[in-house]
Amino acid sequence: MRIGIGFDIHPLVEGRKLVIGGVAIDFERGLMGHSDADVLVHAIIDTLLGAAAMGDIGKHFPDTDQQYKDMSSLILLERVGVLLSDNGFAVENIDATVICERPRLADHIDDMCRNIAKALGIERERVSVKASTANGLGDIGKGEGIAAMATALVRKVGK
Repeated sequence: MRIGIGFDIHPLVEGRKLVIGGVAIDFERGLMGHSDADVLVHAIIDTLLGAAAMGDIGKHFPDTDQQYKDMSSLILLERVGVLLSDNGFAVENIDATVICERPRLADHIDDMCRNIAKALGIERERVSVKASTANGLGDIGKGEGIAAMATALVRKVGK
């Protein structure tokens, strides 16, 4: 068994769609980034790659590569799932937290978990997503950005 940790943060900007956990959320701003800037999925990608000692999201999907421009992060997560499988790893579970003041995410959590599980080809019950605020502290607390952190447990199954 191996454990990984992932973290990501993006600023909120005008003129972008807000996507978290593969869910398009009705909000006046979106996250700035090269792909769809899905902060939750990016943190999960980093935790999975870290658990397998395979680098990070920037190594596999650099923001200098135009093929990833505005791409759904769920596609990147699917590719990470294949990469893990090809290297003899299976995902046991993922636990993640999104940190933002607004919008409220409670109504979207189950859809996020389903999207993540589907992208990885695992059961929904292996994915936990929670939402928290920064209690008004710092840039996130002022509503200037959204962050996510994640942990994952992977198991070596072969090779």
